[in-house]
Amino acid sequence: MPTSRKIEVFSAGCAVCEDLIALINKIACPSCELEILDMHKAAVSSRARQLGIRSVPAVVVDGKLADCCAGRGPEEHQLRAAGIGVPL
Repeated sequence: MPTSRKIEVFSAGCAVCEDLIALINKIACPSCELEILDMHKAAVSSRARQLGIRSVPAVVVDGKLADCCAGRGPEEHQLRAAGIGVPL
């Protein structure tokens, strides 16, 4: 049985990412192991794609993308609905 919870934060270093990191640091318990991952690094962005991360900041807990971070990111139909690809 694991003795710690692994929390990974995929970050681009922006203010929103930093706010999330501060929040996680505030609420983390002694058994939480926090790792901040820089999306500017190729290996990190590759792993993010494998996990289904489509926007940052994103949180992975014990190898699973947190529900709050899943399913986000632009979809083609949303971009088209906003007018992209539609001539004026």
